[in-house]
Amino acid sequence: MKIYNGIWTQRRKRLLSLSLLLVLVGSAFASSSRGSAAPSKAPPGPDRYSVTTVDYTKYFWWMIPWGESEVECKIEVDHEGMPTPGDVYVDCGEEIYDEWVEQEPCREIDVNRCDGFYLVLVESEPAQKQISTKLQAPIVQVTLENCIPIQTSSTSICEFEPVLVLTGIEPLQGYSVIGIEGLYGGQSYNCGAVCRLRLPVTNEELFTLQFWAYSSYGDSSEVFSAQIRVAVRDAGNPDQPTYWYVDVLSSQWAGIPVATCVETWGVLPPVGGPPEWLSTPTDSETLGTQVPYNYLAANLIRQNAVDASSCADGGLLPDGGASACGMEVARSAVNEWQNQFDEIILNVAEDTSVPAHLLKNLFAIESQFWPGNTKNDIGLGQLTEQGADTALMWNPPFVKQFCPLVMDSETCGKGYLYMGEENRAYLRLALIDAVNATCENCPLGIDLERANFSIGVFAHAMLANCEQASQVVWNYNGQMTPSELGISFEDMWKFTLVNYNAGGGCLATAFELASEKDEPLTFEGISPYLQPACQGAVEYVNTISK
Repeated sequence: MKIYNGIWTQRRKRLLSLSLLLVLVGSAFASSSRGSAAPSKAPPGPDRYSVTTVDYTKYFWWMIPWGESEVECKIEVDHEGMPTPGDVYVDCGEEIYDEWVEQEPCREIDVNRCDGFYLVLVESEPAQKQISTKLQAPIVQVTLENCIPIQTSSTSICEFEPVLVLTGIEPLQGYSVIGIEGLYGGQSYNCGAVCRLRLPVTNEELFTLQFWAYSSYGDSSEVFSAQIRVAVRDAGNPDQPTYWYVDVLSSQWAGIPVATCVETWGVLPPVGGPPEWLSTPTDSETLGTQVPYNYLAANLIRQNAVDASSCADGGLLPDGGASACGMEVARSAVNEWQNQFDEIILNVAEDTSVPAHLLKNLFAIESQFWPGNTKNDIGLGQLTEQGADTALMWNPPFVKQFCPLVMDSETCGKGYLYMGEENRAYLRLALIDAVNATCENCPLGIDLERANFSIGVFAHAMLANCEQASQVVWNYNGQMTPSELGISFEDMWKFTLVNYNAGGGCLATAFELASEKDEPLTFEGISPYLQPACQGAVEYVNTISK
């Protein structure tokens, strides 16, 4: 059976290679030998620089031992101020440099008693130097024709046969892209500044396409690649059309941005779209729910948003929860409150590609949509300091957005990992404060503007967790990516939720123990190996994914 499958795979690859047809815009397909075989050498790549002559002042320094007049070494620098340790190392050598950086400052009245060296500025003179600047290289953009993208997914739906379009772009004025070349299945193709490629149907499999552009400047772009999946779904009804489902993963993709987690994992959603809990609807009304949340009802009663005076118990139980009567009188307020965030959840989902249903379910289980402070768990998504650390450590683009709001640009520019523990602690607390909607002077004790802002923060925190979950998979499964291991799209999201709820350590230990038993890399295969302190993540994931 394995031999048969291997023969079929090879035959299928040859068929796919033959079925990839090129349709060029504005020119005929080149008939040269490089159009039918792999090119004899790789493209040269970008090679473009601009040299600018600038004026500056050159400074000459002498290094002299204390109490002597003989010059130990001469230093030339192109900046004002004292020579740097690097300047000393370059012009004076390692031995003098070591002595220079280790010597104590001279505090003696008689300098003849000092050890080491001192620096003297001798002269300065105008000078010129040439600065080389790297110029923008040509690129190739990837788009699809005849297709409509699905929000928050890598998938596009095509009513007609899909066409992949490669468009060469030359950023330098006076120059242009003169051709695009590429490789598919060991065969090369070439065309003008625009390539239009009919795509083979691959169903669940991905195929890789390579491409690059040549410029009249005399160089080429980098070699780019795209992973593509094309599936056909025929309803079997002559009155209903056939649809193509196309996924494209490429750094050069110019359509709606692909979900960050999809790019990180290299794992595509199922053909035809993900399950509902990992989807984003087209309108916020679809997110609407009418769940009788007890904790939410109790808080609305406690804040006098609901009049429970008709209840003998005031609508509250001794333990602080809502009584049956309290739940009944609070029903309409509970429904209204839990759905007031839906429009923002939808907008955030479209901006970040974190599924809207996942976000809504997450807030339901974490806080029942009451965004106040609960000891160390804060906001709609119950952020902790450990959770803030994960969000900041594993989502650098988010740090670049958030950090300048609370810290100076110099510190933020170092990145979260290198700004020092004191600054990291400050940034973590600032992030927690940003999602804490508790407000003594606000109606109902809740700052709704801050609660709305926090939805985006929790989405970015989820993106950070999908990055860390991918790293955990790689670390504990032979340094292979989720796509190489055949982990499904849904299971990767479930692992991400485990990471969010219980932490990367819990997920790592489960993978490590499961690998010893050769368990399948599914949520069901891994979850029994979560340690007792981490087992709560199982119900957590199952509840969110219902």
